[in-house]
Amino acid sequence: MKTSRRDFIKISALGIGALSIGGSSLKVTGKTLFSPSQLNKLMMKRTSTYCEVCFWKCAGWAYSDNKGNIQKIIGHPDDPHCNGRLCPRGTGGVGMYNDEDRLKTPLIRVTGADGSQTFREASWDEALDYIAVKMKKIAAEHGPECVALFTHGSGGKFWGHLLKAYGSNNISAPSYAQCRGPREVAWIGTFGEELGSPEPTDIRNTKCLVLIGSHIGENMHNGQIQEMSDAIDQDATIITVDPRFSTAASHSKYWLPIKPATDIALLLAWMHVLIQEGWYDKAYVEKYTYGFDQLKEHVKNFTPEWAYGITTIEPEVIRKTAREMFNASPAVIIHPGRHVTWYGDDTQRLRAVAILNALLGSWGRRGGFYMGVETSVPGFPHPEYPKPKRTWRDAFPGQYSLADSALANGICDATIPAPTRDCSFKGWIVNGTNLIFTLPDLRNTKKAIQNLELLVVIDTMPVEITGYADVVLPECTYLERYDEIRTSKHRIPTIALREPAADPKWDSKPGWWMAKELGHKLGLDDFFKYKNIEEILDWQLKKVGSSLEEMKRLGVKKMKPEEGSLLYFEPGTDIEFSTSTGKIELYATSFADEGFDPLPKYTPHPEPPQGFYRLNYGRAPMHTFSRTANNPNLTDLMDENSVWVNPKVAKVWGLENDQYVWLENQDGIVSTFPIKVRITERIRWDSVFMVHGFGHKNEKLTRAHGRGASDSELITNVMIDPIMGGTGMRGNFVTFRTEKPGKGGLL
Repeated sequence: MKTSRRDFIKISALGIGALSIGGSSLKVTGKTLFSPSQLNKLMMKRTSTYCEVCFWKCAGWAYSDNKGNIQKIIGHPDDPHCNGRLCPRGTGGVGMYNDEDRLKTPLIRVTGADGSQTFREASWDEALDYIAVKMKKIAAEHGPECVALFTHGSGGKFWGHLLKAYGSNNISAPSYAQCRGPREVAWIGTFGEELGSPEPTDIRNTKCLVLIGSHIGENMHNGQIQEMSDAIDQDATIITVDPRFSTAASHSKYWLPIKPATDIALLLAWMHVLIQEGWYDKAYVEKYTYGFDQLKEHVKNFTPEWAYGITTIEPEVIRKTAREMFNASPAVIIHPGRHVTWYGDDTQRLRAVAILNALLGSWGRRGGFYMGVETSVPGFPHPEYPKPKRTWRDAFPGQYSLADSALANGICDATIPAPTRDCSFKGWIVNGTNLIFTLPDLRNTKKAIQNLELLVVIDTMPVEITGYADVVLPECTYLERYDEIRTSKHRIPTIALREPAADPKWDSKPGWWMAKELGHKLGLDDFFKYKNIEEILDWQLKKVGSSLEEMKRLGVKKMKPEEGSLLYFEPGTDIEFSTSTGKIELYATSFADEGFDPLPKYTPHPEPPQGFYRLNYGRAPMHTFSRTANNPNLTDLMDENSVWVNPKVAKVWGLENDQYVWLENQDGIVSTFPIKVRITERIRWDSVFMVHGFGHKNEKLTRAHGRGASDSELITNVMIDPIMGGTGMRGNFVTFRTEKPGKGGLL
């Protein structure tokens, strides 16, 4: 029967005493409103979770019906990451759970590791035995340090614990060297601490937000997008620097369509204007910074006129935007971005961003950057880890000393034998990251894989890297498992719980269970003295004044900040920064000590060859890298990417809207699949743009296979950042082929 809006209002208005649930119906004051089948649909179970579709990790509630099927996910109102609202990807997370293409059972390779996805099914016992035998052999013949872990996601903590117990601390996330690493090293060198995630940007209180290559509104970092919307409503000035008219640019007072690879020149010109005009926070700079005189001398000749010849941004626009920043200071943010590995000099570019924020007095100030606070959750007791004899750094003596995490590309390079190395990596464990799409220079990745004795892949989906594995382990989705307690720096410290909303489908398992079972087979029982993860979580939660039972009810709990912690500091407050001088270092002494420029410099980058265009790539609000390309809920929103082409370029090539073309890069690599042309004024004539994560080759991904093109296979020119080893990936150029090539690309 249909229920009217009036009846629903009546249900809400009446007290519990007016409701009666019989064996077959729900009644309100004697009137039957719902039949048994309708009632069953309404009686849903609520389970706490936090999202794994991207790594903003918004907390929420998952709702499942009386048959155990997950029906929907909503945001948690007490979570500062999402404020009760999930993005399209978060609400679409149910699609990961329902995807029929998921990995269903352990697999063992039956032919060579050539990406062909040829396996036989195996039991968990057989698959884990296979891995244990190989790992013991590698440890005996080469040392346990010759096994490395690549990870991206919550399960990495459990695999990291296993690897350290085994005797290796070579643990890397591509999100460092392929994404955010340069900004962390730049921030440590300037302010003495890294930014972390979520970045402590006080966007909701800002008066001026500067986005330089940061695509807020398309990367769907939930909390920041909500705060940017608030800032726009409060008439904050938005300045967007981007060769593409992005979503953020469409909401900006100023759009600066900069020539790609010239960002440092613009940043130096802004510094010049701020200092020469006296448009900087003099009291803040005098009390809290070191090296102002050196910086002033360094930028004295970097005028807007000088920058105009490099960036194509008019001098008057450079001056006007500098004035906007000063007028708003200290409530101003030059946003550091997240994916910042562009041109190989990225740490210095982010140093320039950090310096600008320091000149304007925004670090630690309302409307600038707040001082994030978090609750520290203790680790479950275990014996001391064995001390490894070698680390990944030994493969690169004297290099990347400022990198504060292992480099994924460094481990990949060090897997290829070389005369200068006494040991190359022999085993990889790859958890939740499709290295075929995430590591640049696919030829190099494949060469490294050919030199492995063991490759284990843990994933929910049969992504490309599984085709090269010796063993594939099917992980259940985040909606079917417990994981570690989520903590993160924010304005208010919170903890969040993820618990299973449904039983794991097919024969998939959670990461904690896999790591524990493999640990026992490796003889590491002392490191896994717990019955299950619930025992760990309850122990940890009780240490911070909660319990597993309480967190199942609450989902998110607000915690008390540590005594003495500051969200902002007022001018004149005595603050000591964790740098060698104890101050914000405009002149980076740690860089100088390692032989690097202590002040950022602009260096020209190669121009596109005749008939080629710089390849820019980015995100879409409904997808996260390549991990969502097969999600049935999200492919309905976007099932392929397109290549943005300026109308002038389209006219030269005779291209039409929605025409399919193949892209060929400067090294003669042609995209495996064609891509649809989008002709638009929103991209500079010297560049093209495409969304990352499409062009999957594996036919087992029935929705993603062959849809769009992969930017990853076109990135063969990788510019390594000499300071921290990050991979600059925007030095690649493409042209168009209108006929299908005889042979496909690298995938």
